[in-house]
Amino acid sequence: METWERRVELPLMGVALVFLIAYAWPILDPAASAEVVRVCELAQLVAWAAFAGDYVVRLRLATDRRMFLRTNVLDLLVIALPLLRPLRLLRLVTLLRVVNRTATHQLRGRVVSYVVGGSILLALIGALAILDAERGVPGSTIQTIGDAAWWAVTTMSSVGYGDMYPVTALGRWIAVGLMVSGIGILGTVTATLASWLTDRLREETAAAEQSVLTEVHALRDEIQSLRQQLAP
Repeated sequence: METWERRVELPLMGVALVFLIAYAWPILDPAASAEVVRVCELAQLVAWAAFAGDYVVRLRLATDRRMFLRTNVLDLLVIALPLLRPLRLLRLVTLLRVVNRTATHQLRGRVVSYVVGGSILLALIGALAILDAERGVPGSTIQTIGDAAWWAVTTMSSVGYGDMYPVTALGRWIAVGLMVSGIGILGTVTATLASWLTDRLREETAAAEQSVLTEVHALRDEIQSLRQQLAP
């Protein structure tokens, strides 16, 4: 299965990017023609088929299929929830999965991967979803992509100035999902940084101990040499 995942990493990332463009285009351009909207919907359907095919292949290649189902619940949701428009954005978790897998194995690399990739993608997903749900609704303060992006960033960071907020039920559910996801990413980054600092401290302590042991051995050898010289 690892061989298959390595082969489809980049193609799936490309499919996810195509899906993002196809999803965002009608939202960012409400005046788009019917032909453009149909093409975007077709692209989203093709992306869903690609994700479904990848999931089926990985399931068939898994040695323990029950364990695979338990550990890949989010991938299954990406496929099983294609009807509700905001939930279609779950397909973009493919980008996070690929970025995480291709990131360097060092802790610094994982921190950069999660912070940059996860934060930007979540903010973009939240902005698109909330704009789609709130634009044109009476009393809504989120009417442009700029408003949506500002709201997404303040919500993810748990600042919440209150100048912009969702008024629809769907928008509020989107806000809940963005809050939970943002806290999850920040928690992961904090834990990774703490682990990295702990490892660095352990390495420095081990290096200091090794240096002391080296000096002690050198002194012992020197004392032994002096004893041998004074022995006659």
